[in-house]
Amino acid sequence: MAIKFTTRLSTENVVPETPITPEVPIGYVHSIETFGSVDGPGIRFVAFLQGCRMRCEFCHNPDTWNIGSGEAYTADELIAKALPYKAFWGKDGGITCSGGESLIQIDFLIDLFKKCKAQRINTCLDTCGQPFTYKEPFFSKFKELMKYTDLSMVDIKHIDPAGHKKLTGFSNEHILEMIEYMSNHGHHMWIRHVLIPERTDYDEYLTRLGDYIQTLNNVDRVEVLPYHTMGIVKYEKMGIKYPLAGIEPPTHDRVVNAERLLHTADYPKQQR
Repeated sequence: MAIKFTTRLSTENVVPETPITPEVPIGYVHSIETFGSVDGPGIRFVAFLQGCRMRCEFCHNPDTWNIGSGEAYTADELIAKALPYKAFWGKDGGITCSGGESLIQIDFLIDLFKKCKAQRINTCLDTCGQPFTYKEPFFSKFKELMKYTDLSMVDIKHIDPAGHKKLTGFSNEHILEMIEYMSNHGHHMWIRHVLIPERTDYDEYLTRLGDYIQTLNNVDRVEVLPYHTMGIVKYEKMGIKYPLAGIEPPTHDRVVNAERLLHTADYPKQQR
């Protein structure tokens, strides 16, 4: 839940309204958090974009799946909504686009991040990378987006292709291709992994993932995210069967074990 502030808002950084034309990309936003502290460095304005093709068994936001719904924004409108909170960002904070899967709306992301950088706003992309492909026109758009992206937070949901498909409905092939492209082209990443009993919490998988991450360049941080069950209520409200019913969060000892096998302490910018 976003933390709300009552304050007199400055008009100094207000962005002029842009007329909506067919050439102006429109972003569809599920929700906004104005004071995010876990979605990139510093304090951040977080836009959770609508739409995701994967069906992760542990997803706690199934209400973000539908593509094309959500509240419509132009890049200028979203920046104007964010700028009143700029005083809280300090030197590290900025704007994060999460999801759903943010890369589904890549045209909007390019427009938004390009305009953010013109105003010296730090940008962070939160993605699992499933839409990535070397095929055109996506690949050229992705390279353009990376020009304006300061940091990408990338979820590796499962290192094993078969395990990944069981967990999400998709192979991890395109995801690893994106990560390796970013590694080879100087794009900074935080790697995150959700630790799920009976799915990803096996030493064999964790060792393979830890070894894989060590082959990558530009990884500034590795995080283990313990699975939780807080999303179950949404499944109940939406009438969807929860896939991981009966599976409890991992124990503290298993989280510590995962951090050891993923070598989280080895990455140079672990501390915020």
